[in-house]
Amino acid sequence: MKTYTDSEVEKKLESLSGWSLSKKAIEKEFKFKNFIQALAFIVEVGSHAEEADHHPEIYNVYNKVTLRLNTHSENGITDKDFSLAEKIEGIKKA
Repeated sequence: MKTYTDSEVEKKLESLSGWSLSKKAIEKEFKFKNFIQALAFIVEVGSHAEEADHHPEIYNVYNKVTLRLNTHSENGITDKDFSLAEKIEGIKKA
């Protein structure tokens, strides 16, 4: 599986609003009205992640959720990460 260089990642991130490269992963913070909405978002992300058999690092504090994606088995960023990020972007925020 191909892993992307930092410059390739930066180029691919141009089509994913708010995502950034950080320490061999892509990440984004999402903000919600309250904890319940943040938690519902996490559950939906989990459903997509399980379907893709690709699981993000998830950090939650009250109404903020930060997701980090990288392909641990490849020690870098691959198409699996961008594919899951695109699915996450499709989740409607309440």
